[in-house]
Amino acid sequence: MAKVTKDTMIGELLQIDANITPLLLGIGMHCLGCPSSQMETIAEAAMVHGIDADDLVDDINEFLSHDLA
Repeated sequence: MAKVTKDTMIGELLQIDANITPLLLGIGMHCLGCPSSQMETIAEAAMVHGIDADDLVDDINEFLSHDLA
């Protein structure tokens, strides 16, 4: 199973599982297609959107554990 960290790039995350898109859009990350967002880490994106990076990583890994299982 894929597992991400705060240092995982958003572009890499979307390559791991594009089905994560609704989760990211749901928390306000509407620029997923922007070139700059592709090179942003999960931690950087969380900071910009006022979200706790550790909680976001936990949510993403929980999603991936079910979606890629």
